[in-house]
Amino acid sequence: MLNTTDRLRNTAINAFFCKSLLAALALSAGTSAFAASTETDYAAEFSHIHQVKAGVLNVGYVDIGPREGQPIILLHGWPYDIQSYAAVAPKLAAKGYRVIVPWLRGYGSTRFLSDSTPRNGQPSAMAADVVALMDALNIRQAVLGGFDWGARTADIVAALWPERVKSLVSVSGYLISSQALGKKPLPPKAELQWWYQFYFATERGREGYAQNTHDFARLIWQQASPGWKFSEATFNQSVKALDNPDQVAITISNYRWRMGLEKGEQKYDAYEKRLATLPVISVPTITIEGDNNGAPHPAPEAYRAKFSGKYEHRTFTGNIGHNPPAEDPDEFVKAITDAAVM
Repeated sequence: MLNTTDRLRNTAINAFFCKSLLAALALSAGTSAFAASTETDYAAEFSHIHQVKAGVLNVGYVDIGPREGQPIILLHGWPYDIQSYAAVAPKLAAKGYRVIVPWLRGYGSTRFLSDSTPRNGQPSAMAADVVALMDALNIRQAVLGGFDWGARTADIVAALWPERVKSLVSVSGYLISSQALGKKPLPPKAELQWWYQFYFATERGREGYAQNTHDFARLIWQQASPGWKFSEATFNQSVKALDNPDQVAITISNYRWRMGLEKGEQKYDAYEKRLATLPVISVPTITIEGDNNGAPHPAPEAYRAKFSGKYEHRTFTGNIGHNPPAEDPDEFVKAITDAAVM
């Protein structure tokens, strides 16, 4: 039988352990809540737009995640915008990456610094914009990811400035081309998919796009991703970026340049000369294709030889179209994180 002293000692010990257990549970709950709130904060931070002067532009961009984290730059396509990465970027930031998502020239709050700068949409100009942005943000090297125009831009940066690219994630693979290739006729079915390129070659096309930009974007979204049931809220949030005053000029310039109907700027001639040789990309790369991509795109086997470094191809299944980061963000996050350690 315990005496009074023993009973008091046991009571005190029990009270101590109960307090310790409650403190541990509270700390655990607080840690979990902090982790959850951090991820939520990254999602909220995605709506905060930064501006920086970089090259010929004042670039609007999202910048979330730890500043000491591995930089990842995600590039959108046409007629999309940074919202394609609204689910991807916070997940990557929560994993410790610094995630930068800029609006390309002609989109969102990105503006030309000078009224006299040509509203030039040629691909090498957009690639130079990315390098200028990296310089402005003091980023020596980054993982690049993109789709549509963004994939082409990322491919070009990787080809011309490989030292600036740690690794690459490119939807539809190798999209580097030249004006000479753009002039060559394609089989009828392929030409049909490029209907808007021919439309934009005409003055009627330019005027039509200017008058119906939002409706045009909706049609392209539906055509390019026939299985994507995007909401009105998703579309309306993204399409606002096309109200940029240079959107029409940049879009028309991009497609006319590809067909050889515009010369482009002389300062990019050296880049275009190198790109016309269809250079091999040496950085570690993961290419992606959706299993229901309704936009013009090459077959994966057609571009495999254009990547000489560590390489992997992934086909996203489940009715995934032309915009994988929005249509399957979890798999896109996995592709980025896997590429980052290749």
